[in-house]
Amino acid sequence: MLYLDTSYLLKLYAQESGSIEVNAWMVGRSEFVCSQHGRLEVISGLKRHQREQRIDARGFRQAMHQFTTDESSGLIVWLPIDDTLINQACTRVASLPPSVFLRAADALHLTCASDAGLKEIYSHDRHLLAAAAHFGLKGVDIINSV
Repeated sequence: MLYLDTSYLLKLYAQESGSIEVNAWMVGRSEFVCSQHGRLEVISGLKRHQREQRIDARGFRQAMHQFTTDESSGLIVWLPIDDTLINQACTRVASLPPSVFLRAADALHLTCASDAGLKEIYSHDRHLLAAAAHFGLKGVDIINSV
């Protein structure tokens, strides 16, 4: 299983900086997972692209169709969020050094990946990547490594 945060997943459905690299990297790989809230983040990201006129209504519908097709086919598996996971994330965030900047959604991604027993998390979010080690994870950004 490879954990992709939303900064990578959105690049599959909207043309952004790094989309070409992420799409090329995914070829031949499977079993992508993300925290269930990542599903909402992808849809919100697509709506942001539409609001900012980077895609039109037709482009939004096409992206949503591809997204739901990928979900249905099992390309992306959503890992559940429950009270235990939220409590773990709260405990971990509370114990971070004050110098670590981490958003709540990113803390959920990191906690979810760690809880699933993964060793790496793939992201293009510099704050998430910087905090990954505090969750026992290696943060990997293939966009900046190619």
